[in-house]
Amino acid sequence: MNWLTKIADEIEKHHSDGELLVSSGVSPSGTYHLGTLREVLTAEAISRELRRRGRESRHIHVVDDLDVFRKVPTDVPADFEKYLGRPLCDIPAPDGSNASYADYFLKDLLEAGKKLDLQMEIMRAHERYREGFFVPAIERSLEHLDEIRTILEEVSGRKLEEQWTPIQVIEEGYLKNRPFISLDITKKTIVYLDKDEKEQTAHYDKGEVKLSWRIDWPARWWLLGVKAEPFGRDHATKGGSYDTGAVLAQKIFAADPPLPIPYEFINRTGDTKKMSKSAGNTLTASDLLRVLPPEIVWFFIVRYAPDKTLFFDTGDTLMRLFDEFAELQAKPNKTEDEQYVVDFCLMGVTEPTVSNIPFSHLVASYQTARRNVDKTLEVIRRTEDSETVDAQEQIIKRELAFIDSWLEKYAPEEVTFSIQEHPDYFDEFSSQQKNLLAKLADHIENAPKDADGEWFHKTIYDFKDATGLEPKEMFSTIYQVLINKTAGPRAGWFLASFEDREWLIKRLRLEV
Repeated sequence: MNWLTKIADEIEKHHSDGELLVSSGVSPSGTYHLGTLREVLTAEAISRELRRRGRESRHIHVVDDLDVFRKVPTDVPADFEKYLGRPLCDIPAPDGSNASYADYFLKDLLEAGKKLDLQMEIMRAHERYREGFFVPAIERSLEHLDEIRTILEEVSGRKLEEQWTPIQVIEEGYLKNRPFISLDITKKTIVYLDKDEKEQTAHYDKGEVKLSWRIDWPARWWLLGVKAEPFGRDHATKGGSYDTGAVLAQKIFAADPPLPIPYEFINRTGDTKKMSKSAGNTLTASDLLRVLPPEIVWFFIVRYAPDKTLFFDTGDTLMRLFDEFAELQAKPNKTEDEQYVVDFCLMGVTEPTVSNIPFSHLVASYQTARRNVDKTLEVIRRTEDSETVDAQEQIIKRELAFIDSWLEKYAPEEVTFSIQEHPDYFDEFSSQQKNLLAKLADHIENAPKDADGEWFHKTIYDFKDATGLEPKEMFSTIYQVLINKTAGPRAGWFLASFEDREWLIKRLRLEV
């Protein structure tokens, strides 16, 4: 995690004393998902590292719930189109509850934050605007309107409309861009022109006026004293919102811009586009934490620098993450950086959830035991991992809870199976297949009690010449008779995992 120490070093180089505030910000316009968490966890990681160094640091997460509702996400009723143009905080929740639209989606992040041990402070933008927190920034922006216009045009390289202003007004419940006329700092009001070009008054100390995004961002840096902030790479383009914000912070608000930490997006494996709230190609934060324990989520996010594009899927990537973290935990001679990664991911984790049992072994054993946790432990005890079960029994039980959720909803079809309780397809087997199964049953009947996966594996191959079946056909026959699939977990070890050997023998003889 050299990237994290380098960022912390850079922050401390510019701020040798005082509080170090790290900020993140997301609009609750839709589902908080894994892509969203990259910003939040990156900010939290930086604040954690600074506190580890003995510095006073806070992570403030700004909920941009005064943002305008621009697009109806795929998981929101289509009739919400009638709310387009309204602030997110003033739209009803999609589930019909008394909460707002913003509350409805923010709840997911707050619940995830508890599981991930996030120490972030939540700042609701609509509350701060309506309690007058942004008053100084609104006044300064309107007093320097011409200067701001010049900065935006020069830095962004685009011409602004003649009637452009750095604010939006809430008019009849909708956020509108209206021509600005005058400012009264005594009454805390502005005069603007409505759609009919009539003068109207709005109170900017009561949340009736909002700064436009490119002004709002540097304004909050100034008002909060932000020292570092991660943000999506789309804001880091030349002339983009960070570039304009940095100049506005210096020339309008007389403040140093925070250290920029642009991050790349998280894509679905095989997809070239980022996860999107509106497109619906996301995994919600709450759903994510049903299949990934907190330490794995942290591991996925922080082991690579923010400027690296990450890819995620609930199949191979998820399985690999468990095994890679387990392997790193168990590595005897970790480098200093590797040890830091493990310690960081386990920070705040009171009940570790990743065992040293290979993930695929756990998955196969759990399904063989018909998803019974105690029987699963007994299945694994009959393998080479018996000592690990004794040492990590409680950890394995917690890991199996995540595996259960994963099998229920996300596991790829090729790794899921269930022991067929009442098979009705025995007549489909050829005479050669039936011969193989019968010979295998006879051999298992005389097997030593401690016969392991290697013994069963060798036994299967011993019948190759006697049955006339190719190895692939032999293995597919075994899987078919047990789980009605042509592939499955390693056959020898799969057979060895059956505690009720009498039942297994009867099944191979096609009696049950």
